[in-house]
Amino acid sequence: MSSRITHYPALSEEAFIERATARLEEIYGPRRDEVMRRLMTLLLHQGSALGDHARPAWSERDQILITYGDTLIDGERAPLAVLDDFLANRLDGTFSGLHILPFFPWSSDDGFSVIHYREVNPNLGDWQDVRRLASRVDLMVDLVINHVSRDSLWFIDYLAGTQPGRDYFIEMDPATDLSEVTRPRNSPLLVPVSTRRGTRHLWATFSEDQIDLNFANPDVLLEFVGILLFYVQQGARIIRLDAITYLWKRVGTRCTHLPETHAVVRLLRAILDFVAPGTLLITETNVPHRENMSYFGLERVDEKHAPDEAHMIYQFTLPPLLVHTLTSGDASQLAEWASTLPPLPPNCTYFNFTASHDGIGVRALEGLLPAHDVQALLELMHRFGGYVSMKTNADGSDSPYEINITYFDAMKGTRRGADAWQVERFLCSQNLMLALQGIPGVYFHSLTATLNDHEGVERSGRLRSINRRRWPKEELDELIDSRSTPTREAFTSLKRRLNLRANEPCFHPEAPQRVLDTVPGIFAIERGPLADGRRLLAIYNISERRQPLEIAELDRGDWYDVLDDGRPWRPSDEARKVLRPYRSLWLVQP
Repeated sequence: MSSRITHYPALSEEAFIERATARLEEIYGPRRDEVMRRLMTLLLHQGSALGDHARPAWSERDQILITYGDTLIDGERAPLAVLDDFLANRLDGTFSGLHILPFFPWSSDDGFSVIHYREVNPNLGDWQDVRRLASRVDLMVDLVINHVSRDSLWFIDYLAGTQPGRDYFIEMDPATDLSEVTRPRNSPLLVPVSTRRGTRHLWATFSEDQIDLNFANPDVLLEFVGILLFYVQQGARIIRLDAITYLWKRVGTRCTHLPETHAVVRLLRAILDFVAPGTLLITETNVPHRENMSYFGLERVDEKHAPDEAHMIYQFTLPPLLVHTLTSGDASQLAEWASTLPPLPPNCTYFNFTASHDGIGVRALEGLLPAHDVQALLELMHRFGGYVSMKTNADGSDSPYEINITYFDAMKGTRRGADAWQVERFLCSQNLMLALQGIPGVYFHSLTATLNDHEGVERSGRLRSINRRRWPKEELDELIDSRSTPTREAFTSLKRRLNLRANEPCFHPEAPQRVLDTVPGIFAIERGPLADGRRLLAIYNISERRQPLEIAELDRGDWYDVLDDGRPWRPSDEARKVLRPYRSLWLVQP
């Protein structure tokens, strides 16, 4: 049984010109017409090579695997070919999409300091490998748009004072007061650089090797439009805008979420809707929840105006809030947060995840959890072998930015310490994420229940390496095929649940979601009802104690448990009046 598939109509040329002109007015003011002419020339030249990319947007079958291109290695084949083999033989049909983290030549930050945007890192494979993967699943590709490696040709041009890179970067007098700028790191914001014109200081939000690009120069914008179209030509179905929060700079502001940044996102959305409808745009904005929601452009949506910003936003609140919930045994704050999520605008959805290549960001908890709960969480993750990365505040002080730990080890115990429930607690976290409204993303190291990689941290000197292990394929195969390993249990359980989820229409990204009233040890939501009346209750014991099933909806009609192969579930049975520790139920009422 399958529910409807959401489709995106193509944007007409007339509508595109109207939208694009308005966005360029917001970005460049009096230079609007000049930039618009150049943009249309680029689209006519490069966009014509895209062919017919109109396709469905999403359905309940959409599930995305997140991985580095070399998470799997065998010492013989290109890692991208090894990944393709793993998808074909271990996960065929399980995932509809694949997010390969930056696979370009890079100089630092495991790919996010890009040297060449239009090349594949030869250590991973080539464009033929990428296109082969894109033919198997919907491919998500990073547009690393905020900054570039100082080993790039653009930066070499800057140092030499030649075009095009000469004006691609942001020079700043080091005496300028930049105390208002929001920092995601505790490194210096300005980096001194020796050029033929003497020492210059350049804006570098993330590191001295990641130099921010100057989007006040329309040449930079047009360059990235060309890169965007190139990725679509190579088979990209989803474009991830990395670190888009920090794109535009204006002295005297926080330099986050500025109107020009939103205008750039809306322009890129218009371009995709025009030349490649059905190609999705997702914004990566690891910021407090309310700020993250702004990338849907909700303030502009009404009966006359359809959403025209991101198709998807990362649900950054979920990973840390879920860790808090399962380690405290209290779902109250998770339920309160989920209850306050606004209705999704048409053709927009959330990207739900628990783990990624980054750490577990804690900024999204601002205003949601009391400071003492956040501090207790940080201390607990340290006890479970994790680290905490810091950011610099306006007053020069440092504060927590993210927790660096694998999600499996984050579930090692409760506030009382480590216990014997790690696997069950971890699987509960994944089952809960899979049921939420939106499209789920599963990090490779969650699929394999990977432990903290402290050796990787020692080798790289970077805390994030704790959750970026490279698996020898032979070793991983052995763990998956062994009779009793956490890797086998996580892999087989998650694969089964993903396959069940993909065939349940109540998990369509646009199916309604309602949080149910429960005791604190239970989290429960209703998905649906659908047009045919079908609805689903997803119920979780998020504690290590048996919990009473005091949910009024259970007494209304017959239910069937999706996780128990669709067998009848009868709440009248005495044994079903309580839920065992970390047990999950997906109950449907056709």
